[in-house]
Amino acid sequence: MTKFFTFISFFLLSLFQLSAQQSTPIPIDSNSKLIEFLSAESYNVKKIDSNDYLILVGHVKIRQGKTLLFGDSLILNTTLNTMEGFGNVHINDADSVHTYSDYLKYVGATKKAYLRKKVKLTDGKGILTTDSLDYDVSVKLGHFTKGGKMVRNKTILKSKEGFYYGVTRDVIFRNKVELNDPENSILTDTLEYNTYSQLANFISPTKIISGSRIIKTSNGNYNTGSRKGYLYERSSIDDSTYTFIADEMAIDDSLGLGEFRGNAVYKSKDSLSFDMMANNIKTDKNKSILLATELPTLLIKQQKDTLYVTADTLYSGKITDLKRPFPKARDSVGIIKDTSLNKYFEAFHHVKIFSDSLQAKCDSLFYSLSDSTIRLLNKPIIWTSGNQISGDTIYMYLQHKKPEQLNVIENAFAINKVDTTNYFNQLKGNKLSVWFEDGTITKMRTKGNAENIYFVLDDAKKFIGLNHSASQIIEILFKDGNPSKVKWINRLQGGMNPIGKVTEEELILRGFKWQEELRPKTKFDILSPVNN
Repeated sequence: MTKFFTFISFFLLSLFQLSAQQSTPIPIDSNSKLIEFLSAESYNVKKIDSNDYLILVGHVKIRQGKTLLFGDSLILNTTLNTMEGFGNVHINDADSVHTYSDYLKYVGATKKAYLRKKVKLTDGKGILTTDSLDYDVSVKLGHFTKGGKMVRNKTILKSKEGFYYGVTRDVIFRNKVELNDPENSILTDTLEYNTYSQLANFISPTKIISGSRIIKTSNGNYNTGSRKGYLYERSSIDDSTYTFIADEMAIDDSLGLGEFRGNAVYKSKDSLSFDMMANNIKTDKNKSILLATELPTLLIKQQKDTLYVTADTLYSGKITDLKRPFPKARDSVGIIKDTSLNKYFEAFHHVKIFSDSLQAKCDSLFYSLSDSTIRLLNKPIIWTSGNQISGDTIYMYLQHKKPEQLNVIENAFAINKVDTTNYFNQLKGNKLSVWFEDGTITKMRTKGNAENIYFVLDDAKKFIGLNHSASQIIEILFKDGNPSKVKWINRLQGGMNPIGKVTEEELILRGFKWQEELRPKTKFDILSPVNN
């Protein structure tokens, strides 16, 4: 027995009282990378080609620093300070990271483990499985190159290659990365995922698929636990009914909220055909709410003539969620058979409207899709061709998103500039109705203290006289956007005077105010921050 212990001491430096179940740690290497044999059911010692081996079998347990290694059988090369493990190999790294495999090669000097066949790594939150993993125990860094899968609750990640960082609990997946959970599928080439926070960082072109929604980004993150994400560098969202593009995005799928900053563009895909642009747009998907600020613009798209609406603030929501009443403009309001028409838009302060055929301004606006009516409130003015129309409130009825009729309520005043002169045809009354055809005025009718000034021209378009009249109802027919015929109905007063006998005071009606300087001349007049 003395010779046997002498032999063991020669190979193992210091080995005392070796037994089938060892209770006292026995150092295998005396340098700073100390490996300690703790227990096994049986052992054997061999020397092959100047290398000394300790063969341990049955519930083997050894230790190096704070790292424990287990296996069905382990072979220690005490000369090279290396180890091979077979069957149910287990590395417990300071009770924080556990790795398992069928085969292990371990280098004690560098504390590097090479695990093969049915490899599993877990940090208490995520489970990484692969067929081949190189793991640096000293820095808790794992690397796989032949495909791996990470499972965290209901989230599954797959890739061809990856790195696991045990200190931070980050896993970097590379090459054909797929992330799947009950809500999303994420496809990319490189993705960083934290097993504790469940945060996925995107650092390469990435596609996130959630039902009919597809998000494309190259820089951002998404938390699969909280379902919140932040996207940068002009990301996009494409859904079945809309698309969104913005410099920066913040989304909260748990609450259906979103915020889009920096040249944000919203485009609808449904029959409504409207777009919205702003530097800041907030959304509530569950309530179909849009709130746009910082140079917001609403585009009501038509086949030939898009209507641009700008204001300090634009807001959109469901009519059925509107808590306050609003005046009915047509009989159809409130009767919503098409759910896509259950929507309204509001614009607050410094409202401007531009299309090729019509321009307008007011302080606030309400547009109901259920009755296709735009309500212009607080000092509204509308311009079309050479005509200016104003009043306390104006209702603009749309047909196929084009102006079909205007109703001006209280203090209605219509002005028509006569060619290039400083003369103006004028019509005023309590209420005024205006009819359009293909964007051009065809008729006006006013009643209630109706009064008008109308310049009469001969065939050579020379002035003959001025007709100043009042009546219960006055109706004007238009041709090519200019008055062509006037009708007075009931209680006609006044008449025509020769143009040479008309005084300057008689050229305008009381309340006349020509405001051409406020009229948007192009769409750039309302889109430019300088003019808002």
